[in-house]
Amino acid sequence: MNITVNEELLAYIDPLTPEEHAALEHSLLTEGCRDALVLWGEVLVDGHNRYGICQKHGIAFNTLQNSSFKSMDDVHLWMIDQHLGRRSVSDFQRGVLALRKKDILNTRRSVPRDEAVMSTEDAPAVPQVSESLTSREALAKSARISSNTITQIEKIQKSAAPELVAAIKSGAISINAAATVASLPLEAQVAAAAGGKKELQQAARQVRETRAVARTEPESPEGVIARLKQTITELTLENAALKAQLAER
Repeated sequence: MNITVNEELLAYIDPLTPEEHAALEHSLLTEGCRDALVLWGEVLVDGHNRYGICQKHGIAFNTLQNSSFKSMDDVHLWMIDQHLGRRSVSDFQRGVLALRKKDILNTRRSVPRDEAVMSTEDAPAVPQVSESLTSREALAKSARISSNTITQIEKIQKSAAPELVAAIKSGAISINAAATVASLPLEAQVAAAAGGKKELQQAARQVRETRAVARTEPESPEGVIARLKQTITELTLENAALKAQLAER
């Protein structure tokens, strides 16, 4: 049996943590591989971690062909739905996956009707969502998180430095606080992330305090002071980042 690991599919879902991988490995060694690996032809779609562990230890496994896939988008949608149904997926991952699903479905809707028409036998058997994911509420419902969290994740995806995203995934900062820190310049975000949980919390708190003063009296002396404080915060974080870079040389 030939099984092909597609690197794009392998990287499409966040990898397991070392602890999760170790737990899966222990389970496979003690109980065997009970769930079949899902294939699309020879391409491995679901079970990359199980496949790697089984190959490493010579553990027998079964495979299952999913004949419903007609395109890579179908594969992506199936993978997203599978992971959204798992309890171990974090809220941040849920939001990211739901936004990916929305992009795929919106792209499909934008295809001209005459290009999208297929014969019955060629129509994809992948389940189609009946509810539009264009609304934030529907998107949040599909991911089982709040619409406010979806908004924050969208902001993080647009503005956050990779180091800040890594801090979210590690649990060093909440989605709410990360969305706040993401409003800072990239250099300031990197410096705050390098400082760890305490530095990230302080950066988020300072941004919120600055915004609070600016909202109440934007033209008052207090508002000017608040803006200056935010500038000082950003410069302090940038300075810390530069010192860290010099220390590494």
